[in-house]
Amino acid sequence: MFHSTLWMIGALTSFCLMAIGARELNGQIGIFQILFFRSIVGLLVLVPIILVSNTSSKRGGFLFPKRIELHVVRNLFHFAGQYGWFLGIGLLPLATVFAIEFTVPFWTIIISYLFLKESITVKKVMAVLLGILGVIVIVQPSAEGANYASLIVLGAAICYAFSHVSTKLLSNTESPLAIIFMMCLIQAPLGLFLFIEGWTTPLGIQWLWLIIIGVTALSAHYCMTKAMQHAEVTFVVTMDMFRLPLISIIGVLLYSENFSVALIMGIILIMAGNWLNIYSKKTDKVR
Repeated sequence: MFHSTLWMIGALTSFCLMAIGARELNGQIGIFQILFFRSIVGLLVLVPIILVSNTSSKRGGFLFPKRIELHVVRNLFHFAGQYGWFLGIGLLPLATVFAIEFTVPFWTIIISYLFLKESITVKKVMAVLLGILGVIVIVQPSAEGANYASLIVLGAAICYAFSHVSTKLLSNTESPLAIIFMMCLIQAPLGLFLFIEGWTTPLGIQWLWLIIIGVTALSAHYCMTKAMQHAEVTFVVTMDMFRLPLISIIGVLLYSENFSVALIMGIILIMAGNWLNIYSKKTDKVR
Protein backbone atom coordinates (compact mmCIF):
# COMPACT_ATOMS: atom_id res chain seq x y z
CA MET A 1 0.00 0.00 0.00
CA PHE A 2 2.90 2.34 0.78
CA HIS A 3 4.37 1.92 -2.70
CA SER A 4 1.01 2.47 -4.41
CA THR A 5 0.51 5.64 -2.36
CA LEU A 6 3.87 6.97 -3.53
CA TRP A 7 3.05 6.17 -7.15
CA MET A 8 -0.31 7.94 -6.83
CA ILE A 9 1.38 11.00 -5.31
CA GLY A 10 3.53 10.99 -8.44
CA ALA A 11 0.44 10.76 -10.64
CA LEU A 12 -1.37 13.57 -8.80
CA THR A 13 1.72 15.78 -8.99
CA SER A 14 2.08 15.06 -12.71
CA PHE A 15 -1.57 15.90 -13.53
CA CYS A 16 -1.41 19.15 -11.56
CA LEU A 17 1.92 20.22 -13.08
CA MET A 18 0.55 19.56 -16.57
CA ALA A 19 -2.47 21.77 -15.82
CA ILE A 20 -0.27 24.54 -14.41
CA GLY A 21 1.96 24.33 -17.50
CA ALA A 22 -1.08 24.62 -19.77
CA ARG A 23 -2.33 27.64 -17.82
CA GLU A 24 1.10 29.32 -17.85
CA LEU A 25 1.40 28.94 -21.63
CA ASN A 26 -2.19 30.04 -22.29
CA GLY A 27 -2.26 32.94 -24.75
CA GLN A 28 1.49 32.71 -25.33
CA ILE A 29 1.83 29.57 -27.45
CA GLY A 30 -0.93 28.00 -29.54
CA ILE A 31 -2.55 24.80 -28.30
CA PHE A 32 -1.68 22.82 -31.44
CA GLN A 33 1.96 23.81 -31.02
CA ILE A 34 1.86 22.73 -27.36
CA LEU A 35 0.40 19.36 -28.40
CA PHE A 36 3.12 18.99 -31.02
CA PHE A 37 5.87 19.57 -28.44
CA ARG A 38 4.05 17.24 -26.05
CA SER A 39 4.34 14.42 -28.59
CA ILE A 40 7.95 15.24 -29.48
CA VAL A 41 9.02 15.16 -25.83
CA GLY A 42 7.15 11.87 -25.49
CA LEU A 43 9.05 10.39 -28.43
CA LEU A 44 12.38 11.57 -27.02
CA VAL A 45 11.58 9.80 -23.76
CA LEU A 46 10.11 6.64 -25.31
CA VAL A 47 12.60 5.88 -28.09
CA PRO A 48 15.51 5.09 -25.71
CA ILE A 49 13.16 2.93 -23.61
CA ILE A 50 12.09 1.04 -26.72
CA LEU A 51 15.69 0.53 -27.84
CA VAL A 52 16.67 -0.77 -24.41
CA SER A 53 13.66 -3.11 -24.24
CA ASN A 54 14.47 -4.48 -27.69
CA THR A 55 18.02 -5.33 -26.70
CA SER A 56 17.25 -6.66 -23.22
CA SER A 57 14.12 -8.69 -23.87
CA LYS A 58 14.30 -12.23 -25.22
CA ARG A 59 11.01 -11.66 -27.01
CA GLY A 60 12.25 -8.59 -28.81
CA GLY A 61 10.73 -6.01 -26.44
CA PHE A 62 8.63 -3.47 -28.31
CA LEU A 63 5.90 -4.97 -30.45
CA PHE A 64 5.08 -3.14 -33.66
CA PRO A 65 1.41 -2.18 -33.97
CA LYS A 66 -0.92 -4.68 -35.59
CA ARG A 67 -4.06 -2.51 -35.90
CA ILE A 68 -2.98 0.76 -37.49
CA GLU A 69 -6.54 1.85 -38.34
CA LEU A 70 -7.66 1.56 -34.73
CA HIS A 71 -4.57 3.46 -33.57
CA VAL A 72 -5.51 6.28 -35.94
CA VAL A 73 -9.11 6.37 -34.70
CA ARG A 74 -7.98 6.32 -31.06
CA ASN A 75 -5.55 9.16 -31.56
CA LEU A 76 -7.93 11.37 -33.51
CA PHE A 77 -10.32 11.23 -30.55
CA HIS A 78 -7.50 11.58 -28.03
CA PHE A 79 -6.04 14.57 -29.90
CA ALA A 80 -9.44 16.26 -30.00
CA GLY A 81 -9.89 15.55 -26.30
CA GLN A 82 -6.51 17.05 -25.49
CA TYR A 83 -7.27 20.16 -27.53
CA GLY A 84 -10.57 20.68 -25.69
CA TRP A 85 -8.90 20.07 -22.32
CA PHE A 86 -6.07 22.55 -22.97
CA LEU A 87 -8.54 25.10 -24.34
CA GLY A 88 -10.71 24.69 -21.25
CA ILE A 89 -7.71 25.20 -18.96
CA GLY A 90 -7.37 28.71 -20.37
CA LEU A 91 -11.07 29.54 -20.15
CA LEU A 92 -12.33 27.96 -16.91
CA PRO A 93 -11.21 27.52 -13.31
CA LEU A 94 -8.90 24.53 -13.00
CA ALA A 95 -11.30 22.76 -10.62
CA THR A 96 -14.14 23.04 -13.15
CA VAL A 97 -12.05 21.48 -15.92
CA PHE A 98 -10.96 18.60 -13.69
CA ALA A 99 -14.49 18.03 -12.39
CA ILE A 100 -15.95 17.76 -15.90
CA GLU A 101 -13.03 15.54 -16.93
CA PHE A 102 -14.06 13.12 -14.17
CA THR A 103 -17.21 12.31 -16.19
CA VAL A 104 -15.10 10.26 -18.64
CA PRO A 105 -16.05 6.92 -16.93
CA PHE A 106 -19.75 7.69 -17.42
CA TRP A 107 -19.39 8.35 -21.16
CA THR A 108 -17.21 5.23 -21.40
CA ILE A 109 -20.07 3.17 -19.94
CA ILE A 110 -22.49 4.53 -22.55
CA ILE A 111 -20.07 4.10 -25.48
CA SER A 112 -19.12 0.56 -24.41
CA TYR A 113 -22.80 -0.34 -24.22
CA LEU A 114 -23.63 1.14 -27.64
CA PHE A 115 -20.60 -0.07 -29.60
CA LEU A 116 -19.22 -3.04 -27.68
CA LYS A 117 -22.55 -4.38 -26.42
CA GLU A 118 -21.19 -4.54 -22.86
CA SER A 119 -23.77 -5.16 -20.17
CA ILE A 120 -25.20 -2.22 -18.29
CA THR A 121 -26.64 -2.53 -14.79
CA VAL A 122 -29.00 -0.42 -12.73
CA LYS A 123 -26.04 0.81 -10.66
CA LYS A 124 -24.18 1.85 -13.79
CA VAL A 125 -27.26 3.76 -15.00
CA MET A 126 -27.50 5.49 -11.63
CA ALA A 127 -23.79 6.33 -11.80
CA VAL A 128 -24.23 7.90 -15.25
CA LEU A 129 -27.26 9.90 -14.08
CA LEU A 130 -25.36 11.20 -11.04
CA GLY A 131 -22.48 12.23 -13.29
CA ILE A 132 -24.76 14.01 -15.75
CA LEU A 133 -26.55 15.74 -12.87
CA GLY A 134 -23.17 16.87 -11.52
CA VAL A 135 -22.29 18.37 -14.91
CA ILE A 136 -25.63 20.19 -15.07
CA VAL A 137 -25.03 21.68 -11.62
CA ILE A 138 -21.55 22.86 -12.64
CA VAL A 139 -22.41 24.11 -16.12
CA GLN A 140 -25.75 25.62 -15.00
CA PRO A 141 -27.46 25.74 -18.42
CA SER A 142 -30.06 28.46 -18.78
CA ALA A 143 -32.58 29.57 -21.35
CA GLU A 144 -29.79 31.57 -23.02
CA GLY A 145 -27.66 28.44 -23.30
CA ALA A 146 -24.86 26.74 -21.39
CA ASN A 147 -21.37 28.06 -20.86
CA TYR A 148 -19.66 27.23 -24.15
CA ALA A 149 -16.28 26.70 -22.45
CA SER A 150 -17.81 24.05 -20.19
CA LEU A 151 -19.36 22.38 -23.23
CA ILE A 152 -15.93 22.29 -24.89
CA VAL A 153 -14.46 20.45 -21.89
CA LEU A 154 -17.48 18.15 -21.81
CA GLY A 155 -16.85 17.36 -25.48
CA ALA A 156 -13.23 16.67 -24.58
CA ALA A 157 -14.37 14.22 -21.89
CA ILE A 158 -16.53 12.38 -24.43
CA CYS A 159 -13.59 12.23 -26.85
CA TYR A 160 -11.43 10.81 -24.05
CA ALA A 161 -14.10 8.16 -23.46
CA PHE A 162 -13.95 7.09 -27.12
CA SER A 163 -10.16 7.00 -26.75
CA HIS A 164 -10.43 4.78 -23.65
CA VAL A 165 -12.73 2.34 -25.43
CA SER A 166 -10.29 2.19 -28.36
CA THR A 167 -7.43 1.59 -25.92
CA LYS A 168 -9.36 -1.29 -24.40
CA LEU A 169 -9.75 -2.86 -27.85
CA LEU A 170 -6.08 -2.28 -28.71
CA SER A 171 -4.90 -3.82 -25.44
CA ASN A 172 -6.00 -7.23 -26.75
CA THR A 173 -3.28 -7.23 -29.40
CA GLU A 174 -0.90 -4.34 -28.62
CA SER A 175 1.58 -3.75 -25.83
CA PRO A 176 1.10 -0.66 -23.62
CA LEU A 177 4.42 0.68 -24.91
CA ALA A 178 3.25 0.33 -28.51
CA ILE A 179 0.00 2.17 -27.74
CA ILE A 180 1.80 5.10 -26.10
CA PHE A 181 4.48 5.22 -28.82
CA MET A 182 1.88 5.26 -31.60
CA MET A 183 0.04 8.02 -29.74
CA CYS A 184 3.08 10.28 -29.92
CA LEU A 185 4.02 9.16 -33.44
CA ILE A 186 0.56 9.91 -34.89
CA GLN A 187 -0.17 13.07 -32.95
CA ALA A 188 3.18 14.79 -33.58
CA PRO A 189 2.64 15.34 -37.35
CA LEU A 190 -1.04 16.09 -36.71
CA GLY A 191 -0.12 18.90 -34.31
CA LEU A 192 2.60 20.13 -36.70
CA PHE A 193 0.18 20.28 -39.63
CA LEU A 194 -2.40 22.27 -37.65
CA PHE A 195 -0.05 24.91 -36.24
CA ILE A 196 2.64 25.13 -38.96
CA GLU A 197 1.53 28.60 -40.13
CA GLY A 198 1.17 29.93 -36.60
CA TRP A 199 4.59 29.04 -35.19
CA THR A 200 5.67 30.91 -32.06
CA THR A 201 9.26 30.50 -30.97
CA PRO A 202 9.26 29.59 -27.26
CA LEU A 203 11.33 31.84 -25.04
CA GLY A 204 12.98 31.27 -21.67
CA ILE A 205 10.73 29.53 -19.17
CA GLN A 206 8.26 28.62 -21.92
CA TRP A 207 10.66 25.85 -22.96
CA LEU A 208 10.59 24.53 -19.40
CA TRP A 209 6.79 24.43 -19.32
CA LEU A 210 6.68 22.62 -22.68
CA ILE A 211 9.10 20.00 -21.37
CA ILE A 212 7.10 19.67 -18.14
CA ILE A 213 3.88 19.13 -20.09
CA GLY A 214 5.51 16.48 -22.28
CA VAL A 215 7.12 14.60 -19.40
CA THR A 216 4.16 14.77 -17.01
CA ALA A 217 1.79 13.57 -19.75
CA LEU A 218 3.76 10.31 -19.71
CA SER A 219 4.63 10.16 -16.00
CA ALA A 220 1.00 10.64 -14.88
CA HIS A 221 -0.23 7.53 -16.68
CA TYR A 222 2.92 5.55 -15.88
CA CYS A 223 2.55 6.29 -12.16
CA MET A 224 -1.13 5.27 -12.21
CA THR A 225 -0.25 2.02 -13.97
CA LYS A 226 2.44 1.25 -11.39
CA ALA A 227 0.03 2.10 -8.56
CA MET A 228 -2.48 -0.40 -9.92
CA GLN A 229 0.21 -3.08 -9.83
CA HIS A 230 0.57 -2.57 -6.07
CA ALA A 231 -3.05 -1.97 -5.02
CA GLU A 232 -6.67 -2.53 -6.00
CA VAL A 233 -8.29 -0.28 -8.58
CA THR A 234 -10.64 1.09 -5.91
CA PHE A 235 -7.68 2.46 -3.94
CA VAL A 236 -6.13 4.01 -7.06
CA VAL A 237 -9.38 5.66 -8.14
CA THR A 238 -10.01 6.93 -4.61
CA MET A 239 -6.55 8.50 -4.51
CA ASP A 240 -7.08 9.93 -7.99
CA MET A 241 -10.15 11.81 -6.74
CA PHE A 242 -7.83 13.89 -4.57
CA ARG A 243 -6.96 15.65 -7.83
CA LEU A 244 -10.13 17.71 -7.47
CA PRO A 245 -9.49 19.31 -4.06
CA LEU A 246 -5.76 19.58 -4.85
CA ILE A 247 -6.25 21.43 -8.14
CA SER A 248 -8.92 23.57 -6.47
CA ILE A 249 -6.40 24.73 -3.86
CA ILE A 250 -3.84 25.39 -6.59
CA GLY A 251 -6.39 27.44 -8.54
CA VAL A 252 -7.24 29.53 -5.49
CA LEU A 253 -3.62 30.11 -4.39
CA LEU A 254 -1.96 30.67 -7.78
CA TYR A 255 -4.75 32.14 -9.89
CA SER A 256 -7.23 33.57 -7.35
CA GLU A 257 -10.02 31.37 -8.73
CA ASN A 258 -13.41 31.21 -7.06
CA PHE A 259 -14.67 27.96 -5.56
CA SER A 260 -18.46 28.23 -5.82
CA VAL A 261 -21.14 26.24 -4.01
CA ALA A 262 -22.40 24.95 -7.37
CA LEU A 263 -18.95 23.61 -8.19
CA ILE A 264 -18.70 21.87 -4.80
CA MET A 265 -22.13 20.26 -5.26
CA GLY A 266 -21.28 19.18 -8.80
CA ILE A 267 -18.00 17.63 -7.67
CA ILE A 268 -19.80 15.71 -4.91
CA LEU A 269 -22.34 14.31 -7.40
CA ILE A 270 -19.65 13.33 -9.93
CA MET A 271 -17.52 11.66 -7.24
CA ALA A 272 -20.59 9.81 -5.94
CA GLY A 273 -21.27 8.56 -9.46
CA ASN A 274 -17.68 7.37 -9.82
CA TRP A 275 -17.88 5.56 -6.49
CA LEU A 276 -21.11 3.86 -7.53
CA ASN A 277 -19.54 2.80 -10.83
CA ILE A 278 -16.52 1.32 -9.03
CA TYR A 279 -18.75 -0.45 -6.50
CA SER A 280 -20.86 -1.86 -9.32
CA LYS A 281 -17.79 -3.37 -11.00
CA LYS A 282 -16.54 -4.78 -7.72
CA THR A 283 -19.85 -6.52 -6.87
CA ASP A 284 -20.11 -7.84 -10.44
CA LYS A 285 -16.71 -9.54 -10.00
CA VAL A 286 -17.76 -11.07 -6.69
CA ARG A 287 -20.81 -12.60 -8.32
